[in-house]
Amino acid sequence: MTSRTRKFISSFAAALALASASFLSHAQDAAPAPVAPAVSLVGSLSSVPAPVLGARAWMSMDLNSGQVIAAENLDERIEPASLTKIMAAYLVFDALESGRLTLEQTVHVSENAWRTEGSRMFIKPNSQVSVHDLLQGVIVQSGNDATVALAEAIAGSESAFVALMNEEAARQGLNDTHFTNSPGLPNEAHLTSVRDMGMLAANLINRFPQYLHYYSQKEYTYNDIKQNNRNRLLWADATVDGLKTGHTKSAGYNLIATAQRDGRRVLTVLVGASSDSARAENSLKLLNWSFQNFDTVKLYDNERAMVTARVWEGAAETVGLGSNVPVWVTVPRGKADQVRPVAQYEQPLLAPLTKGAQVGEVSLSLDGHVLRTESLHVLDDVAQAGFFGRVYDKIRLLFE
Repeated sequence: MTSRTRKFISSFAAALALASASFLSHAQDAAPAPVAPAVSLVGSLSSVPAPVLGARAWMSMDLNSGQVIAAENLDERIEPASLTKIMAAYLVFDALESGRLTLEQTVHVSENAWRTEGSRMFIKPNSQVSVHDLLQGVIVQSGNDATVALAEAIAGSESAFVALMNEEAARQGLNDTHFTNSPGLPNEAHLTSVRDMGMLAANLINRFPQYLHYYSQKEYTYNDIKQNNRNRLLWADATVDGLKTGHTKSAGYNLIATAQRDGRRVLTVLVGASSDSARAENSLKLLNWSFQNFDTVKLYDNERAMVTARVWEGAAETVGLGSNVPVWVTVPRGKADQVRPVAQYEQPLLAPLTKGAQVGEVSLSLDGHVLRTESLHVLDDVAQAGFFGRVYDKIRLLFE
């Protein structure tokens, strides 16, 4: 190596060190952009107020976007009554999908299951009943006896099944929920919240769509006894296809309802109504308000760039940043084109970059309020530039 080459490399390395030090100082001095205030209920941005409902607590959620539209007493702890059976069914569906149960498999009906108080499927003790029949007994007839029979088939005992229910509640982040039994019998420690029940129902619908037909079944006959589904909305509105009722004297009349209209699905949870008819009428009123006064639109596909970002020290000068899942947003009707994305990501964005890597987040805002926040991911690989290209960019950063 000649002395001229060594001198050039030494000078270049000094410039590189100076540029790196200045770059670090520059990055530390950069202040994050201000973030708009978040809004938890998109209904608060609508000019049409939510209906007045005769219930202790309630909520409406758009399942396409996952946004809560409106709610009252969202996190108040309440008695779920037979809404509990949504968690019981969730665990049965999970067992079916994992192969631990089959629909054709028969289950032994114990004396314990047969003696369970409350609403019944009227299964006989020491008989063998198929999982398919028992599921109809749980979902259509709200049979406590059928619920305990399935619990024992999965976990060996109802108490062990209840432990699984609470484990699953914790896994799903249902922080206000604690179960003491599988059917939803009254117990002072058997509690949940409208938010938790909405999350659970949404998770069931999204994960197990192949079993939703049970929830739209209007009647079921077993042991020569025909019982109607207690969800009156299945007869009142053709777009309603679920989901579950509940009632005890202390809990009042509860209903989780869901409907799908023009590809959009809305879920409502209403608890503590005064009667069977009141829970149906109020739930339908909430469903109609949610569909009529809000739009849900897909703003971005998972391969579409939300932001084109400058890349430093890379083989490419720019890269697209976007979400790794399609982004839907619920807004008051007619306001979809007013949603504005505000991106915050690592700056400077340095190569190499790997497709799928999370580098920041984007907030979707309407009228100065954040509707939701999504993570930003790199949409394409960007290789690192050569030595001289990297140094050139470091020097350029001094003047940014």
